[in-house]
Amino acid sequence: MSSATSATDDRTPPRRRLSRLRVAVARGARAALVPVGGCVLALALLTGYTATGAAGEPAPEIQVSGGRIVQSPERVAAAYFEIRNTGDRDDTLVFADSPALGVSMLREPDRRKPGAVRRAEKVTIPAHSTLRMKRGGIHIAILDPPQLHPGERVSFNLWFTSRGRVGAEAIRSHLIDR
Repeated sequence: MSSATSATDDRTPPRRRLSRLRVAVARGARAALVPVGGCVLALALLTGYTATGAAGEPAPEIQVSGGRIVQSPERVAAAYFEIRNTGDRDDTLVFADSPALGVSMLREPDRRKPGAVRRAEKVTIPAHSTLRMKRGGIHIAILDPPQLHPGERVSFNLWFTSRGRVGAEAIRSHLIDR
């Protein structure tokens, strides 16, 4: 060991070398803290932004109103709503149910058989448009409903592919729809 630096390093006490190492590590950690902390903060904010659904395209704005239920003396019943999509994207109604009334299904006119209806797998509500459910058109058929009294209010859940569940209320109509 003829070099001067090697001789100096060998003569430095181990505690002092450890102390210098700690100081160097502490300086490096402090220097890295700001950029690493900034990256972690940015990642957390972006994760929260996307988790809330705020990132990407905005969700369709769905409003459901004008709910009414029509029931015949034979207890056949159907529910009708006005569904307004005020958003910039189309949305699709895929299911409707009422915990109080039991099983229900979306129905639509059968284009192959005039006057007949069939189960609707989905109903698209285009952006900036309104769907008015009506007899002979798209409606919610209520299978085996209880006898409802005129003016009775019933809650419904309408399920959309983008918007999710939208709660609504329908009132049992005083008139029989024939």
